[in-house]
Amino acid sequence: MKKFILALVFILLSSTMFENSRTVANANDTLFETPVCLTVNGNYIKSDTPGYLEGGYTMVPIRAITEALRADRIDWNEKSSTATITRKNTTIVLKKNNKTAVVNGKNVTMDTASVIKADRFYVPVRFVAETLSTKVGWNASTYTVNITAQGVTVPASMIGDRGYTDNDIYWLSRIVNAESQGEPMIGKIAVANVVLNRVKSPLFANNIYDVIFDRNYGVQFTPILNGTIYNTPLGDSVVAAKRALRGENYASESLYFLNPRIATSSWIINNRTFFRRIGNHDFYL
Repeated sequence: MKKFILALVFILLSSTMFENSRTVANANDTLFETPVCLTVNGNYIKSDTPGYLEGGYTMVPIRAITEALRADRIDWNEKSSTATITRKNTTIVLKKNNKTAVVNGKNVTMDTASVIKADRFYVPVRFVAETLSTKVGWNASTYTVNITAQGVTVPASMIGDRGYTDNDIYWLSRIVNAESQGEPMIGKIAVANVVLNRVKSPLFANNIYDVIFDRNYGVQFTPILNGTIYNTPLGDSVVAAKRALRGENYASESLYFLNPRIATSSWIINNRTFFRRIGNHDFYL
């Protein structure tokens, strides 16, 4: 019965109540500009739309956090646009676009309000998780929210695979940071696209680290020589890496890029097909 109630309200939260909202999330929407992952007790939580960071606050779909934490039930009141989460002895009432939550009958002011985006009801993850007596951590190097919930076994149906590792984010964000400081976001993502395209190409190594440090045809990336590959990346480089790893692509199948104003070799220009220019970089297939 509990599963039925949860399933029914999740359907309501993700479909009928949003008839006048957008039905398809676009990769260029603000929602996806800072994609955030969610883990509970070390397990990556599946969600058809990602968490996101906006205005310094991390938001996640209500279904992702409540089901992962095994909430007893969640109810939706369409008339008042409120969701009620019940877990053990705690009840949280959250209203759309309202910073006031009701916790066990008492009003509590949140830092940011719950919202509807991409046809999903998003809630401030730290407030909900901590109110449900769990611990919340933030990994700035991977843009991941880590929840520790004592005594909770995450349902197998909620555990997912991102398709990439923290090590992939670590190195991809560093090469993006070193190669594209000052470039627009799509230029940063395009640099990451080149690295990922090489991973898929039989001409190069089959993992991000070895592509970046490849020396089979000489050093491939200047930051390997000057040491800037080891600099801690800025947040926008981490975001660019994650967006590329999630499939956002502005470089098509390009395997090379260069800044023609400072390039010391013309091999790429003479031997590869030009694709496009973004900022100071030219990308070649």
